[in-house]
Amino acid sequence: MSSIFSKIVAGEIPAHVVAESNDFLAFLDISPLAEGHVLVIPKKEVDYIFDLDDETYTGLHIFAKIVAKGIEKAVPCQRIGVAVIGLEVPHVHIHLIPVNHVDDINFSRPKLSFTPEQFEATKDQIKEALRQNSEDI
Repeated sequence: MSSIFSKIVAGEIPAHVVAESNDFLAFLDISPLAEGHVLVIPKKEVDYIFDLDDETYTGLHIFAKIVAKGIEKAVPCQRIGVAVIGLEVPHVHIHLIPVNHVDDINFSRPKLSFTPEQFEATKDQIKEALRQNSEDI
C-alpha cells in the first residue's frame, strides 16, 4: 500500500513543495513544530532509513543539507535541527526544523497551526532562498 508520502510524490495529494530533484522531495510539514519545518523524503518508498541503499542514503542527506541552508536563510533561527524518527509514516523522512532552543525539537510539544496563506508564504520564502543559494554557487 502506498504511503501518504508516495501519494504526494505521485501528485495525488497536494503539498507545499520547497525543493525537488529526480530522486528526492522536500515539503512543509502540515503539523509543524516551527515555521519552516520541512520533511525531506526519497521518492522511492522505503520504510526504514537504514534499509536505503548507500547511494540513496547519502543522496538524501546531501539533498537535506541543501534544503536546510535554504530554510536557514528564509526563517530566522539559530540552527536547523534534524530528526529521523520514522514511526509516523512508513516512508523514510528527515525532519528539518528551525530551532533556537533544544526544546524546539521536542515532538511531544503541541504542533503549530498555519493558514494556507501562511504555508504558501513560508514555502515561497524557502524556495526563493534556495534559488538565491544556487545562484551563489
